Amino acid sequence: MELNFKKEYILENDNVRLNLLKLEDTSNLIEFSINEPEIWKYSLAKASGKKNLENYIKAAIKENNNKKSYPFIVFDKHKEKFCGTTRFYNIDTKNKCLSIGYTWYGKEFRGTGINKNCKFLLLEFAFETLNMERVEFRADKDNITSINAMKSIGCKEEGVLRSNMFKPEGDRRDSIILSIIKREWNNGIKEMLSKKVNR
Repeated sequence: MELNFKKEYILENDNVRLNLLKLEDTSNLIEFSINEPEIWKYSLAKASGKKNLENYIKAAIKENNNKKSYPFIVFDKHKEKFCGTTRFYNIDTKNKCLSIGYTWYGKEFRGTGINKNCKFLLLEFAFETLNMERVEFRADKDNITSINAMKSIGCKEEGVLRSNMFKPEGDRRDSIILSIIKREWNNGIKEMLSKKVNR
């Protein structure tokens, strides 16, 4: 099945719910934007402050309208709070590949299992509903926390793109590339990740 960019998908389990990100979600995320600017330390798209957050969400919506990405807002069912965002992007239906990224959570939600739950739902949808063959992840090579989180869900490191893009501050970054392919998902990663999210 191909991704329908106009459809409002809901990906959920007992712990989290992912919905299509909308402009009105500014109010659901503003506390992080104002109080936790360190969230975007390694991000290429800054969303600190109300205006930057609105621009961040508008850009995500525009990419969705142009069939380039599908952004989600994340809801923690146990805390009954919105906690961050994530998205599918670089969606290549011909070659059956996509990327998962633009992922961030408020500090209250880090280390709680939220990320693993989200990644399980996203990967399951990518491989089993969209029939993708490869899911890619990228991060700033210096963002060790993010890299370790990706490896903990089964991602394999592929290499580093040296000086491949500008940071918002103007200097350049090295980007590490990691991925999961469909046979790896079917041959162990799904089972491993399922156990981690259902503890």
